[in-house]
Amino acid sequence: MAADKGDAQAQCYLGVCYDGGSGVGKDEGHAVRWYQKAAEQGNAQAQCDLGVCYANGCDVDKDQAHAVRWFLKAAEAGNAPAEFNLGLCFDKGSGVDRDEYQAVQWYRRAAKQGHADAQFSLGVCYETSCGVGKDQQQAVQWYRKSAEQGNENAIGRLNILFQ
Repeated sequence: MAADKGDAQAQCYLGVCYDGGSGVGKDEGHAVRWYQKAAEQGNAQAQCDLGVCYANGCDVDKDQAHAVRWFLKAAEAGNAPAEFNLGLCFDKGSGVDRDEYQAVQWYRRAAKQGHADAQFSLGVCYETSCGVGKDQQQAVQWYRKSAEQGNENAIGRLNILFQ
């Protein structure tokens, strides 16, 4: 099997399968091990998924700082979910010192790649002046982009803003 032969993409995919119980029995321990193997080879999706495992304590000790390290590796490779997760970490001060400016920078990177949750979060930042100057037009623009992808929170914010 390709994963056993060191194929990082196959290892990541196998991790996803074990994580969700798709085609195999759900086993977070196996998922973490496959994510780890792929992440160590530089697979950005596996790095992000491994970060999620550490953030949530999925068959590993919950460790926010370790999660941030993996999110950062993946985000630096342009992985939008990792960029969003890193934004959340900075926004909430989870595993790093709280830094609204950094949160906005990571949300923006993910939002520009079309990540709906990042688009919503960036809209919130503009609406509430969190890490950026208050800008209702920018907030609405990002909420709309997110809402166009079906984000219920963004749809709700738009309904409230336009009542």
